[in-house]
Amino acid sequence: MAKNFETAILLDFYGDMLTEKQRDFLEYYYNDDLSLSEIAENEGITRQGVRDAIKRAEAQLIDMENRLELAKRFEEMREGMNEIISYATQISEYNLHHGMVREINDYTVKIKTIAQVLLES
Repeated sequence: MAKNFETAILLDFYGDMLTEKQRDFLEYYYNDDLSLSEIAENEGITRQGVRDAIKRAEAQLIDMENRLELAKRFEEMREGMNEIISYATQISEYNLHHGMVREINDYTVKIKTIAQVLLES
């Protein structure tokens, strides 16, 4: 079972919808980087039991994403914000080389600042 970034992202979005045990196992495995054996030892169950619980929880996360698409929409918004910042930078550079209008400069700075704040929240 390869540890992957996508499952960790889905855990961030949908982890609260899992049982406490499922969430704990996934957090141990993906966020704390514990092996199946380490989790099994800490929880007092078999390695196979941990693996099965993780597989079921992963399937639930994927099902939730397929239905709700929150992670997909978040990624699309993040990409859109980066694109907005890029275009605002291009407008600012064009303005700088073609007659520097103060209002255009002020607006591009505001646009970039707002987009950056949204990316960080």
